[in-house]
Amino acid sequence: MFGGRCDEAEADRILGLAIERGVNFVDTAAGYGDGLTEEILGRIMQGGRREKLFLTTKVNKGVDRASILSSLDESLQRMQTDHVDLYLIHWPVEGMDPTEIMGALNTVVESGKTRYVGCCNFPAWLLAHHNAVAAANGWARLINNQIAYNIIERGVEVEIFPQAVAEKIALTAYRSLIQGLLTGKYRWGQALPANTRGQTSAQIITWLSQYGESVDRFIAFAQERGISPTTLAIAWVRHARPITAPIIGVSSLPQLEEALESFDYDLSDEDYKQVTYLFDTEPKEEGLQRFPGLRYNFSRLRRNLNLLK
Repeated sequence: MFGGRCDEAEADRILGLAIERGVNFVDTAAGYGDGLTEEILGRIMQGGRREKLFLTTKVNKGVDRASILSSLDESLQRMQTDHVDLYLIHWPVEGMDPTEIMGALNTVVESGKTRYVGCCNFPAWLLAHHNAVAAANGWARLINNQIAYNIIERGVEVEIFPQAVAEKIALTAYRSLIQGLLTGKYRWGQALPANTRGQTSAQIITWLSQYGESVDRFIAFAQERGISPTTLAIAWVRHARPITAPIIGVSSLPQLEEALESFDYDLSDEDYKQVTYLFDTEPKEEGLQRFPGLRYNFSRLRRNLNLLK
């Protein structure tokens, strides 16, 4: 949000409070604000803040070797630092070359410009394939997959979650609040509030039309327990064991303060199930609907099989 809906002065206050409250993971990308977000972050990290942070950015431009190398150099310059802690491929690209990608990522690790490398939005098979290439060549492996995950977008539970557990892949989850849909500001059958993303976001409008009644029940559930819908939404994501960290985008200090409250609230297993059942969003197979007696459904794929080492 830095540089867009959040000016530099507010960004500075947000980062200061985040560090004060124990936040040590900052996620950004060259594509956010066309580089402006990184520039602001570079300025407000001065004065000893950078050393307190695990800093992540992403490849800009393409996924060829030249783009991977130059994109990181440009990000480092904008953020006024000599290295990041984690460097991610932002999106899979049709025709991508896993050997070229992993070779280039290994180069930036060996140069000391990043400590670790990872990816965003990779299906499990693609991440495994890239790591097989890395293993065959003795290169740095992908240790993180950043994925969209929330109570509506749950497809990653089928293959990506079990892979993360089995192969020790850190999962960081963006869109934890579904672009603000679960903050309580949007209600089924009511006008969209002014100056919010919902007025221009086709996703929010569509999700609200599909799950509006579930959103209302979700808000009521939070109110019954004396917590905010934001706290409940983030706590739900945190309850998923494979998730290393939810990523929360905030544009004001009050939004950060509310988001931080969710890390002091843990859902019980029973409340987690009840909240989950408010939304009919579990990934399903056609065969399960047609032949309910057959148990070859996605729930079996999600199991941690505790494989022997």
